[in-house]
Amino acid sequence: MTAKPQSRLLTKQRFLPYFLTQAFGAFNDNVYKNVLLILIAFAAPGTLPVDSDLIINLAAGLFILPFFLFSASAGVLADKYDKALIMRVVKMAEIIIMSLAAVAFVTESYLALLVLLFLMGTQSAFFGPAKYALLPQHLKKEELVSGNALVETGTFLAILLGTLLAGVIANQSNATVIAAVSVVCFAMIGYLSSRWIPEAKPSNPNIAFKWRPVRQTRHTLSIARRDRTVFQCVLGISWFWFLGACYLTQFPNFAKLHLGGDAAAVSFLLTLFSIGIAIGSLLCDRLSGHRIEPGIVPLGSLGITVFGADLMFATPDIIPATQSIIGFVSHPELFRVFVSLTMLGVSGGIFIVPLYAMMQHRAKEEERAQIIAANNIWNAIFMVASAVTAIIFLAVLELSIPQFFLFLSLLNFVVVLYIYIQVPDFFWRFVVWLVSHTMYRVRHKDLTNIPTSGGALIVCNHVSYMDALLLAGACPRPIRFLMDRDIYNIPFIKSFCKACKVIPIDATDRKSILKAFVKVNGYLEQGDLVCVFPEGQLTHNGEIGPFMRGIDLIIKRSSVPVIPVALQGLWGSYFSREGGRALLKIPKRFWSKVNIVAGSPIHAKEASSEKLREEVMALRGENR
Repeated sequence: MTAKPQSRLLTKQRFLPYFLTQAFGAFNDNVYKNVLLILIAFAAPGTLPVDSDLIINLAAGLFILPFFLFSASAGVLADKYDKALIMRVVKMAEIIIMSLAAVAFVTESYLALLVLLFLMGTQSAFFGPAKYALLPQHLKKEELVSGNALVETGTFLAILLGTLLAGVIANQSNATVIAAVSVVCFAMIGYLSSRWIPEAKPSNPNIAFKWRPVRQTRHTLSIARRDRTVFQCVLGISWFWFLGACYLTQFPNFAKLHLGGDAAAVSFLLTLFSIGIAIGSLLCDRLSGHRIEPGIVPLGSLGITVFGADLMFATPDIIPATQSIIGFVSHPELFRVFVSLTMLGVSGGIFIVPLYAMMQHRAKEEERAQIIAANNIWNAIFMVASAVTAIIFLAVLELSIPQFFLFLSLLNFVVVLYIYIQVPDFFWRFVVWLVSHTMYRVRHKDLTNIPTSGGALIVCNHVSYMDALLLAGACPRPIRFLMDRDIYNIPFIKSFCKACKVIPIDATDRKSILKAFVKVNGYLEQGDLVCVFPEGQLTHNGEIGPFMRGIDLIIKRSSVPVIPVALQGLWGSYFSREGGRALLKIPKRFWSKVNIVAGSPIHAKEASSEKLREEVMALRGENR
């Protein structure tokens, strides 16, 4: 790609108005919510009908309650009607709500502001399913990760800027007037940007809508459970919000009790965390090669565990004495805390973006908005659970905040381990990604020749024991490989191969060969990619050996296109037979350049072992 996908998307009408609309929505939510909370916290005695702490906790509940009540209905409506139209209607409702809020701010009617906070949560609940379900309609599959990366970046930076601006507004002498004008203006900007969002036609216009919140919620949650991978994505996303809520709510007391900071220090910690998530989201797009790559999700979860735990070990035993925000930021004992907090955010961004993209892509089009609605419900449940968890561990068990952070890291390790056991795709794609991005510098050429859907047979030269992993890492679609049965049966490799649906074969056993060919044909007929190394063994001299006749039998049994692929640059690697047996010699190089080149598809009727060998040899050229 000659240009960065993020840069391209931000110049397209199919994405930029949408991006601005959702960013201003998150921004305005946080300006309103945080100005209200600060005004309540510092309200004059006798101004409030009840204790300020009670009202603050009530406010948090009022904002999240609509996600339980209305998400399911919002999902049905987003599938039934034009999603761009729904976003415009919701943004118009925001203008009305914020206009009423402006009056309530000026008159200092806190009860009305709380009711309007509930309505803001309601419009957010209706906005969410349309917001995320629209992306796959306006973006190509290869743009989904880039789009989600930008959405998460914009969302968290908007949350950060909205929170910081709320603090600035609340400190002004005429805070209520400034807040009143601000929230209405930002709502109007959000609506104007939504006017430019292209239409997103209904994905299921015939679906019936009935106002039955409880029954509809049950049905929506059941839809999300139909596809195990989608449901695990939902749980993974919800777990991210659980952790995020746990960390964010502890920042004020963490800064005050353990780091010696003040209100400005809390803002600095929030800034580091938010910028970290923004960096991680954009980095995720780069690491994944601008495609949906579940293999980097474990990388993000590992970072959450490591850097979350390090927050405890990096916290000074003696509270540092700082007199100003400059002194706080530049204090040498706190530098490690700042790095760990930033990297925690980076890890979160890497973790969350592929899950959103995979959930959107795997969901059926006619149910996509409902699945996102189910995701929002689970998010709300996990965020409530985060508050309960914090109360138990900090108030009941009287643990310190750094100890709580360590507990969250250990809990994260257990939870993600469970997810990877349930969906092994995450783990084996991580192994593939790790190999193809650390041991080698892999470049791809003409891989667009591999069809994006439908069955196809890939034939490739066989140079090293890493060939299958490198091909799997290069191709955005899962590939089913034929593998020697003796290697397949090695204990650790066997469990890995089962997860990848590898087909074992014994070249000396006729029954094994026939069984393998039946499986190959079955995978091809059901629309999968299958890769065969027709040489039947690793090359001994770097040259491409004769193709075995078995490839002709496979071609005759199926009419799918055949894609010749060549590996360049692997001869001489530790996993090849150059200079001795593979794996039993001293490595001579590391991070070497490897090219994967795909040729044009060949119709099965025109393919033969001789012709395919010639094609692979021509693609490989002199680069062994």
